[in-house]
Formats: sequence, structure tokens, C-alpha cells
Amino acid sequence: MIKGARILEVNAKRESPAAIQGLGINIALNDVIVKGKDVTINYTYTVRYEKGVGELKMIGEVYFEEDAKKVKEIEKQWKDKKSLPNDFAEIVLNSINYTCSTNGVLVVRPVNLSPPMIPPRIQLGKAGRTAKA
Repeated sequence: MIKGARILEVNAKRESPAAIQGLGINIALNDVIVKGKDVTINYTYTVRYEKGVGELKMIGEVYFEEDAKKVKEIEKQWKDKKSLPNDFAEIVLNSINYTCSTNGVLVVRPVNLSPPMIPPRIQLGKAGRTAKA
């Protein structure tokens, strides 16, 4: 369960007046800290505006509280493989993406970059109904 999130550092810069030709988003998990039932994920969220137009970088933390079994699984996988269990990783990455993309809208405005929002992918199932993600 997500307990909270904090952005610790923000940097946005415009490197060229050229038109933005796309953007790439990268979320790097820097560290996982486990204390009892509490899990802290340290991350770096980076948006590169193509072709060398600019960059947005945010460093932060997301806080979780999980049951003892899940915490053990998270800690073991991080120590062994520097990765997270898929079900937990999905929650972590979505939380970071939401936090940074919404706050990033305000951060990039003064340097005249477009918001770092990528519209969700829509998948249609049978009879034109939206499929569950």
C-alpha cells in the first residue's frame, strides 16, 4: 500500500529552440530500503525531449507499507537481481510516473517544454469494449 511520495530534486532545461520531435521517459530505481514493514524506493525520473531540445530530471522517493511476506520477497529480489517482483514493480512505476508527470507539467512550463505526459494506450477487446490493462 502506498503511504506517500516526495520529490527531492528537480531540474528542467531547454537546450535548443528547435521543435520537439518526441520525448523519451526513463524511470531508474536507484535503491530499495526496507525497515520492518516499510519499503522506500529511491528513483530518478528523466524525460529527454528529442532531438537534444531539453531535459527534465526529478529525483524522489515513494513510500510503501507491505505485509511481512511481501517485504521479504521485495528485499530478496532487490538484493539478488536489483529488480522488483512484477506485481509490486507495476505499482511502483505507475506511482512514480503519475507523481512526476503531473508535477512535471508545472516544472517544464517556464523553460517552454511540453508537458511530460504520454496518453494511455487504449486496447479494445471483443465488441469494441475497452480491454482491461
